Amino acid sequence: MDTYKETVGFFAMIITMMQMLAGTLICKDIYKKGTTEGTDSMPFIGATAVCTLMLRYALMLNDSAMINVNIFGLITSIIYMLVFYYYAPDTEKLFKQMIKVAGFVVIFLAYAEVESSEKIEYRFGMLVTILLLLLIASPLVHLREVIETKNADILPIPIIVSGTLVSFMWLWYGYIIDNTFLVFQNVIGLSLNVVQLSLFAMYGSKKSQDGLSSKQD
Repeated sequence: MDTYKETVGFFAMIITMMQMLAGTLICKDIYKKGTTEGTDSMPFIGATAVCTLMLRYALMLNDSAMINVNIFGLITSIIYMLVFYYYAPDTEKLFKQMIKVAGFVVIFLAYAEVESSEKIEYRFGMLVTILLLLLIASPLVHLREVIETKNADILPIPIIVSGTLVSFMWLWYGYIIDNTFLVFQNVIGLSLNVVQLSLFAMYGSKKSQDGLSSKQD
């Protein structure tokens, strides 16, 4: 399997970068509406935090594929966050959310500097895994709303669709390099993405239906 490491790692990196660009579709929608109302901020805030911590973890592993993808992810996430902040109707609330998440990131980065070298890779990997899974699952906070309204518009579908493929690729890569955290992260991540896709399949998009109706009229 080691003979496939570089190839799988390269494609996992490219597909992940493409997934990170899926945020441009959400930003485009925000730009058209002129507001972030109805769009959850946590995928943007959380992505910035997770990319920062995953970059630190990648540096521990000295894995070039993970380092490159998380540098790219951090840059794009910051850009998306700036767009979101510009169009947010309540910047004070958003700023407080950003400060809270930034505080957690600083604490984890500080922990990485003081923990012993024998334990840091496992323990920091566990922390990053938990945060990554929380980020992937964050749209499920709106599960009740989606079911009650029978409308999946609040789910960041471009990110979820691309995230499904990304989870599969990193699951494969994690298996090749025999990294327990990567395998565990992406087994759960793949499952969470499939659940969210099933919600979209069941309820669809009200915006798409309204757009189709207006064209027919």
